[in-house]
Order: sequence, then C-alpha cells, then structure tokens
Amino acid sequence: MYKTQYLIILCLCSLGISKSFAQPSYLSHETFRGTRIINGHSVETLVGGELEMIIGHRFGRLNDGFYELFGLDQANIRIGFDYGITRNLMIGVGRSSLGKEFDGFLKYSLLSQSADIPLSLSVLSTGSYNSLKNADVERPISSQHRFAYVSQILLARRFSDYLTVQVMPTLAHYNLVENKAEGNDKLALGIGAKYQISKNLALTSEYFYMSPQQRPNGSQNSLSFGLDINTGSHVFQLHFTNSAGMIEKQFLGETTGQWQNGDIHFGFNMVRTFKLKGRRY
Repeated sequence: MYKTQYLIILCLCSLGISKSFAQPSYLSHETFRGTRIINGHSVETLVGGELEMIIGHRFGRLNDGFYELFGLDQANIRIGFDYGITRNLMIGVGRSSLGKEFDGFLKYSLLSQSADIPLSLSVLSTGSYNSLKNADVERPISSQHRFAYVSQILLARRFSDYLTVQVMPTLAHYNLVENKAEGNDKLALGIGAKYQISKNLALTSEYFYMSPQQRPNGSQNSLSFGLDINTGSHVFQLHFTNSAGMIEKQFLGETTGQWQNGDIHFGFNMVRTFKLKGRRY
C-alpha cells in the first residue's frame, strides 16, 4: 500500500508544480535527442501528427565467445510504433520477440525546461502482455497473470549545451511472481544522462536501481552505455547493456546479466520519424 501512496504523492506534487508556473517563454529544445535514452523513456514526446518507428535489437552476450560470434548469432528484436496525439501526449505499441511480449504506453509532458522552469517533467504508464505458450500444460498460466504494468515520473534537466541528466522514480507491478514471499509491487529508481560530443553525436548512460529485497532471485540491476548518432530523419542508438529486454517490465525485473562476468549485450535502436499531419513546432 505504501508504494502506491508514494507514487500518488509524487504525481500530485508534479501536477502542483506544473500549475504553479506561468507559460514558459522558451521551451528547451531536445533535452534528449529522442523519446528513449537507451532502454528507458526520456522526457521527450512526439509532437502532434508525428509517427515514429523504432526497431530495437539486443544481440547475445559478448562472453558467448567466437563460436556465437560474440553474441551476434543471437538476437532479441522489438518493433514499435509511437504516435504524437498532441504536443504533450503520445502513445505507443510494440512487440518483442523476447517473451513474445506485446506492450503499449501513454506518456504526457507536464513541463518543459525554460528560463522560468528549471526542469522538464513527463509521466509514463506502460502495460505488457506475455503471449508465450504454456511450458507446463498441467499448470497453465491464466491470461490475467500474463500482464505487468509500470508507472514512471521522468524528471530531466539540461544543465548546459552538453550535459543532460534525468531521474526516474518507478513503480512496477507484476501480476505473476515466482513465489508468495515476493511482492507484486516493486519500487525502482532510474538515472540517465546524455553528454553531447558534437552536433550529431552524443554519449548516453542509464542505470535502474532496485533493492535486493525486491528483485526476483537471480536478477540484476540494469546498466547501459550508448552512443547516439543523428543523421537527420534517422537516429541510430548503439549501446552495451546487461539487459536483453527492451521494455520496462523486462529490464527492471528480468535482467540477469552481470557486467563483471562479461554478460554484456551489444544492441541498437534504429528510429525513423514520419510527419503524418500538421506542421513541426
């Protein structure tokens, strides 16, 4: 119960902050280059009428060696489509080969950093459905147990033309857990950063902390490093991560790789944006 109250209080505080500021005279442009940092969402939203296609790959582990071509012989894939409904509201759907998971999300931008407002703030709500066939025919998994939900508050500040930092208080709910002693609700705190090297190149990093008491047995906290390459209509995000999953439910509670053991996945996101209607702001 206290976890739910914690998230509600944060949301109410965020709404209160958004009401207390006047309309900004200047909106910070591209706190992050895209709607994702690496695995997780950034504060950015698409403008109304924009459609974004994201193709994500996470190859196998580098420590699989030359026989598996250092993980390149294996791959998890997610294909997603995000759409900007208004300037502040966007939705998205996707499907991952890992777990054969279908996912969807809503993201709303409450604040944009300006001369009067010290940070950008968005709220995110996601849901996912695992469609894997039952491995145990005698103990099938019911449909309601296949769902998981994640809610996040995304707070970001662009400190300079080079450095942006984002923090992400997170509440995850899994309808199915391994045993009764493990709670269905899990709190996590994420932090992400971008350092702009040049006009079209940026270094990124991302870490999500969940206490050992809340993590499922054998799971690890997600840690990722990346490089964003902007080519105009495309953005390529190259990265190394210990997470095979590309949606919140997966990289928060199902990451098993350990960096110190070489359980590192090379991967990339390829992002293509289409303008379906309206004008760019």
